[in-house]
Amino acid sequence: MTQLDAAADLIADRLVPFPKPHFLAAGDLNPPFVLSLLDLADSFVDLNRQSTKQLDLLRGRTVMNLFFENSTRTSSSFEIAAKRLGADVVTMPVQASSVKKGETLIDTAVTLNAMKPDILVVRHGASGAAALLSQKVGCAVVNAGDGRHEHPTQALLDLLSLRRAFGDVGGLTVAICGDIAHSRVARSNVALLSMMGARVRLIGPPTLVPGDADRWGCEVFHDMREGLAGCDVVMMLRLQLERMDGALVPSTREYFRFWGLDREKLAWANAGARVMHPGPMNRGVEIDSDVADDLTVSLIQDQVEMGVAARMAVLASLSARLEGAA
Repeated sequence: MTQLDAAADLIADRLVPFPKPHFLAAGDLNPPFVLSLLDLADSFVDLNRQSTKQLDLLRGRTVMNLFFENSTRTSSSFEIAAKRLGADVVTMPVQASSVKKGETLIDTAVTLNAMKPDILVVRHGASGAAALLSQKVGCAVVNAGDGRHEHPTQALLDLLSLRRAFGDVGGLTVAICGDIAHSRVARSNVALLSMMGARVRLIGPPTLVPGDADRWGCEVFHDMREGLAGCDVVMMLRLQLERMDGALVPSTREYFRFWGLDREKLAWANAGARVMHPGPMNRGVEIDSDVADDLTVSLIQDQVEMGVAARMAVLASLSARLEGAA
């Protein structure tokens, strides 16, 4: 038996159908299934580190990537994930599509649905866009980020990175820091980390922390020293200036002084604390390069690698559900 055959057998043993027809939010999952999905993703990590990486789990399936917002990591990782599983992949160039001529989201959905894709991966600037599309198409929809709402596969890959680094996320104290108000990553991570037993804190300036954040089941801090004390993980978020109405921080230089992560602030967390960032990073704004590039503390490059494996697990699991429904 070859190494690839052994990996394929392990993946087949761990493959379980997705619990819902679509993956729109972290709340679509439950703890037992999350563990199963992480085990499956671990198998894909091992596969992706081999010289021969491609399987035929999605042979005959068509995966469409529909990104209405710019993306590097998420779009590329979904495309690589689908191709490594043997799917036919179509990436729709929205900037050159009929959307630029005034076509509505629903009209786009109806058009794509007529092409009979099996899985539609969607990123859109409006909260709820993925859920709306899921009601208009006959295929599985994966939310790759919708407005300020959710980005569930990012939370899943973050969870995978943390489990591989710490062994278990239960009992960890995770600080999510920065622009909470505009972050779909924060919302999905709060939901999934809390579901799996982690203690989550939110840290940021008052102008960038939602007024209802204290009802998310998290502790809320506006001071980095106070918020980082006792933390095992520091997850920094990008300052999303493109989503802001008006100036919510005095300047990027002042922002870094008070809420940007550098060695001094990282020392306020627990010894051995690990650093995360969903990307893209604004170096010198929310994180210092010295911290971001230090592989003894930073999980940022690991998150990129885990993104392919986690999305392979999601696509394979959704396809298994489609097989069961056929």
